[in-house]
Amino acid sequence: MSFEEAEILRERAESFLRNAEELFLKGVYDLAAFNIEQYCQLIVKYKLLMKTGAYLRTRSLIKLLRLLSNISGGLDMLFEGRNIVMLTKIEDAYIGARYLARRYEKGEVEEMLKFVLEVFKNVIERI
Repeated sequence: MSFEEAEILRERAESFLRNAEELFLKGVYDLAAFNIEQYCQLIVKYKLLMKTGAYLRTRSLIKLLRLLSNISGGLDMLFEGRNIVMLTKIEDAYIGARYLARRYEKGEVEEMLKFVLEVFKNVIERI
């Protein structure tokens, strides 16, 4: 692992989140959902890289978060109640936005974005 590789992941993750917010405001909900998922996936991979020097080559956000939780702790609240439902919805956005003939609605993407900004990001930044 290099510091440069980790920083690229972090910067790319933050760009995906900014892009998600901009796309949401423009009403491009499918791509906003995809960008939300990409932010979550890359920021968790960044944290894993910083803590262990490596990360799994998987696209499963839940699997990555469970691994990070095993290493760092402090993520239990993400696996409870409404939070795990939101994480599953976000994980599904990768496939839904890329491969399925599925349209994302404003309300569901708004909820995903709100969850990421108010819950997910705060939890991840603390570890």
